[in-house]
Amino acid sequence: MKKNIHPEYRPVVFMDTSTGTRFLINSTIRTKETTKWEDGQDYPLFKVEISSASHPLYTGKMKFVDSAGRVEKFTKKYNWAGRDAK
Repeated sequence: MKKNIHPEYRPVVFMDTSTGTRFLINSTIRTKETTKWEDGQDYPLFKVEISSASHPLYTGKMKFVDSAGRVEKFTKKYNWAGRDAK
């Protein structure tokens, strides 16, 4: 393997912002934030909106997720609100 061309593979804390759940996983992702983990060490922190802790497929609970009005934008664009159900 060539030296100095591969990204650094290191432990990173991923935090689900909707539940507050945190996971310590190895990754090459770059981030500017850090956080203290349960072992007392500081690790890079990467925030995600949805993870296995909050996704309906894994939790079995239905959850309405609307980021920046996407549903309203879609219904307005295709005029779904004005259609009659058949």
